[in-house]
Amino acid sequence: MCDSSRLNLTRSFLDSRHRRRPIRVYRLLRRMRFKKEEANTAGVKVEMEIKNLKLYMENQSIIEENERLRKKAFLLHKENQVLLSQLQNFSKQKPQPSSNLSAWLEN
Repeated sequence: MCDSSRLNLTRSFLDSRHRRRPIRVYRLLRRMRFKKEEANTAGVKVEMEIKNLKLYMENQSIIEENERLRKKAFLLHKENQVLLSQLQNFSKQKPQPSSNLSAWLEN
């Protein structure tokens, strides 16, 4: 009788042990998966930060170029206004016949 009870205990112990083992494996696999995802997430975060920094630098250079072009456009506009003003002043003045031209007309 001792042998049969001992056998029952052993089977029940093994059964309980087998029941627990998948849970432990499941937890271990879950932890491993979580750490892997965490590592992937960290890698993605680093990639995103690098892309963000590159875009920021590109944006800054575009802003600087925009300001430079804006200043150049302003100077060209001013120059255009001055030339237009000179042209209007020139067209308002009546042309004075030069002495050579008047002498040529008299002949």
